[in-house]
Amino acid sequence: MRSVEHIMGFPISLLIEDEEATAEAAEPAFAWLREVDARFSPFRADSEVSRLDRGELTPEEVSRDLAEVLALCEEYRVATGGAFDVRLPGRGLDPCAMVKGWAVQRAAELLTGRGAKRLCLNAGGDVAATGGPWRVGVRHPERADRLCAVLSVTDGAVATSARYERGDHILDGRTGRAATGLLSLTVVAPTLTEADATATAAFAMGAEGVEWAAAREGCEVFAVDARQKVFRTPGLPVAA
Repeated sequence: MRSVEHIMGFPISLLIEDEEATAEAAEPAFAWLREVDARFSPFRADSEVSRLDRGELTPEEVSRDLAEVLALCEEYRVATGGAFDVRLPGRGLDPCAMVKGWAVQRAAELLTGRGAKRLCLNAGGDVAATGGPWRVGVRHPERADRLCAVLSVTDGAVATSARYERGDHILDGRTGRAATGLLSLTVVAPTLTEADATATAAFAMGAEGVEWAAAREGCEVFAVDARQKVFRTPGLPVAA
């Protein structure tokens, strides 16, 4: 069963390779992701995030889900010395860098909880997978038609932060300026929550973020810096 929807500003594709899977099996995951977009998007005036940012809600009044996301944001802000920050001066509250991976991981868990055994959920190039091995390509940061590596993932997640799709869109919260020390950084982790947040946070840190990400428990890293130097952790699950 294969299905694709455009949610949160990017295509999200789901592949379930269980023999008994039907098209209806995808709906709970996509319904959850649509709900997250409505509740947590900073671009929707009526979202919970926007209402909190305007002071219409207090931190004590937010939902349990948003409280969890904001707690994760604070955890990564502290861990990176402020490089990862969803409350930049002059900008509204924007937890999108955390919400994407967290929401997609929840969607994958929702499906496995309903009995899916072999699935791959791809959200704009970030992948949560189970029941593999699945082969996940890492795009060359300067050549759209080339891959730097192909990874083998059985039960886990892969996320990449880079400049090739949206330019210098990741800001270093310590300076407020675009992070430019890396061309791309890919993280393999047990969950997409960890993989996506770690990739974004490390990219915001610049070149120093590579070792920071590699030191985090359960994370493997593939990175290309601004001088095209490649860094790869020994445990990176490169496909044969």
